[in-house]
Amino acid sequence: MRAIILVGGFGTRLRPLTNDKPKQILTVGNRPMLENVIEKLTNHGITEVILSMGFQPSAFVDAYPDETCVGLPIKYVIEPEPLDTAGAIRFAALQSDVDETFLVCNGDVITDIDVSELTAFHRNVAAEATISLTPTDNPSRYGIVPIDNNGQVKGFIEKPLGPDFETNLVNAGYYLMEPSTLDRIASDRPVSVETEIFPKMAEDKTLYAVPSETYWIDAGTPETFLQANLDLLNGVRDKKINGVHDQASVSPNALVETSIIGRGVKIADGVHIKNSVLMEGAEVEKDVRIEGSIVGERAKIGESSQVLELTIVDHEEIVEKRTQLRSVRISETSD
Repeated sequence: MRAIILVGGFGTRLRPLTNDKPKQILTVGNRPMLENVIEKLTNHGITEVILSMGFQPSAFVDAYPDETCVGLPIKYVIEPEPLDTAGAIRFAALQSDVDETFLVCNGDVITDIDVSELTAFHRNVAAEATISLTPTDNPSRYGIVPIDNNGQVKGFIEKPLGPDFETNLVNAGYYLMEPSTLDRIASDRPVSVETEIFPKMAEDKTLYAVPSETYWIDAGTPETFLQANLDLLNGVRDKKINGVHDQASVSPNALVETSIIGRGVKIADGVHIKNSVLMEGAEVEKDVRIEGSIVGERAKIGESSQVLELTIVDHEEIVEKRTQLRSVRISETSD
């Protein structure tokens, strides 16, 4: 079975880190987000990954020039123009001659969902499409999906207003689809799978869903991107890593707590870093405090500065000495 991974978005929620690169190239646990997604597919019968690209496609080609990622072959498909989610699925599938059941994944969703279980259910009920669902405390951010006792979807309500919700089960961004799904998608305009295709399939009673309590996070916002990194350190996931890259340089007089420190990062004396992500090549001068924040690749934090409360420092940005930053996004393009 082949998997289409949607990576064509502009990543606006993670700017400035995504001004010039797709969010799926940003690192989660010192490896690109995309690798975190694909790694989970390798044990579930996926034979090829089709990347549905739009924004900055060369970033993926440059990262994986041999057309493999985590041991799986990659096929690159570039949208000629933004086609929205369903349009992107249709275009990627037709360009790749997909003619049997296929998986679709949102490229900013990191999860331990059992794709094999999802596939078995999909085939057992002879669904046209099957969605993985996850519970959430914030249904208004996603599409809620009420189902009956057989898993048939009763409706698909994208980003409901609330405050009372029929269910807290939301679309987890993983779908099994039959090729017939593609016939539902118009070819002459952008089409959303969430607001147009799934609601119509629910009406036709061909859409099913499987709830899952496994780990799931949409890593597309600063808060959740940071959390996805920290979850590899704090025991929330089965997989735990050493957060400090073995090619990072950390002074013995610095304190690093529950943080991801990337390759080539340099941390000087008297630095205190907590609950943060420092990407490859970042440099932190002495007596700096960084807490709950994200520092981009090759950024430099000047002596005695403070970077706090979900501040984002852009790639290659220089923060001058004794600067106080709190809940801001720092970039050359900032207003």
